[in-house]
Amino acid sequence: MLSDLHAWYGESHVLHGVNLEVFPGETVTLLGRNGVGKTTTLRAIMGIIRKRSGKITFDGKDLLRLPLHRTAHQGIGFVPEERGIFSTLSVEENLLLPPVVSEGGMSMEEIFDLFPNLKERRGSQGTKLSGGEQQMLAIARMLRTGVRLLLLDEPTEGLAPVIVQRIGEVLTELKKRGMTVLLVEQNFHFARRIADRFYLMEHGRVTSGFPVAELDSRMESLHDALGV
Repeated sequence: MLSDLHAWYGESHVLHGVNLEVFPGETVTLLGRNGVGKTTTLRAIMGIIRKRSGKITFDGKDLLRLPLHRTAHQGIGFVPEERGIFSTLSVEENLLLPPVVSEGGMSMEEIFDLFPNLKERRGSQGTKLSGGEQQMLAIARMLRTGVRLLLLDEPTEGLAPVIVQRIGEVLTELKKRGMTVLLVEQNFHFARRIADRFYLMEHGRVTSGFPVAELDSRMESLHDALGV
């Protein structure tokens, strides 16, 4: 999927040849300290960062030179850490706003079955939602569009344990439905419940990759690498 990916913010060289692969139906987690390039990797895939080199392949197409809207129309959805919901719109209006980009998106009823909290708050403005409800809405909004690859940036950051558990259940259900997910997450205790594989990033590069079965044996080195 990513081959020798470099990315820059202005003159600042942030990604230094990232290589990783996510297979259809997998959930893959990027681990690493703050500032190592995890979020930049997601933004580079999506096309939000335009100064890039290398190769980004999805469904047999190189996305590197596609504009942002064309990347989205390939079936890739990005849920940023700041969530990006429209605070003055209702839950239902937020869900209906993004265009459907491909077949296979969830109906509103399917979304409300997956997120009962949103069904109860469907008429509430974004400003009236809790942080956990905003995160659910940010994820749900992408599911209606028909995305096949979901990029999630720190979806559990700052959320109560009960909400974290619910988001884990939702991602497990999406996995059963065949959704492909690339997840940035520092909480590997959460990620281990849903991830098939992990990549560790340091200094703008992927330094190792391993399956979830090896997580326990790598805990000591991960604690050192992540500073936790």
